[in-house]
Amino acid sequence: MPRFAANLTLMFNEVEFLGRFERAARAGFKGVEYLFPYAHPKEALAEQLRRHGLTQVLHNLPAGDWDKGERGIAVLPDRVGEFQAGVGTAIEYARALGCGQLNCLVGLRPPGIPEAKVWETLVANLRFAAGALEKAGIRLLVEPLNLQDIPGFYLVHTAEALRLFEAVGHPNLHLQYDIYHMQIMEGDLTQTIRRHLPRIAHMQLADVPGRHEPGSGEINYPNLFRFIDEAGYTGWIGCEYKPAAATEAGLGWLKPYLT
Repeated sequence: MPRFAANLTLMFNEVEFLGRFERAARAGFKGVEYLFPYAHPKEALAEQLRRHGLTQVLHNLPAGDWDKGERGIAVLPDRVGEFQAGVGTAIEYARALGCGQLNCLVGLRPPGIPEAKVWETLVANLRFAAGALEKAGIRLLVEPLNLQDIPGFYLVHTAEALRLFEAVGHPNLHLQYDIYHMQIMEGDLTQTIRRHLPRIAHMQLADVPGRHEPGSGEINYPNLFRFIDEAGYTGWIGCEYKPAAATEAGLGWLKPYLT
């Protein structure tokens, strides 16, 4: 049976952030994820998890100035020190929250910098992060995104991510497979998941188009969930979607999977 985690960055936006933990638990979720925890004290987040019996499934490494359009800094040669400091901050939060995996958004392709330099920077940054997280007992994940929503993102296909993993050459590097992004970029969801299941540590979902809840678009989610279960995937699936209306009103798709 798939295990679903509510993404509190996108879901339950009817209340302020710290109030979303209670809403997620009341809706039947056992786990939560969100983009970034860093605007809130670690202690306040840990208290929400404890109070509502929730598992912190995932959050991202610091990704630069999100409000100004940055989507990660791992590809930026002039931000290596900032990236490494961010790894340390992320580990502190993950330890406080009991979070066993962190995702790295690699960033937008920087203009005017030779491709070889960008690649070299990214490989070195991921090798550093993978080693630091391994010492802390935390898995490092990397996620390809789609070019429609994030024009210029550096990593946009599953095969590109796996080529990157080979270049990094560290065992503590895993794939975050986002069904929404990969349906847009490459399709062939079931075969890609089957082929690369040993590398997939976390999945996320949203329907296409619109990035709303399952059942709102073209993906046959009941069949896909059944396939994922039968394939032997035991990780979490993060619900990183924008509810089409009020969050609770769109949770009918979840009811068959609540235990």
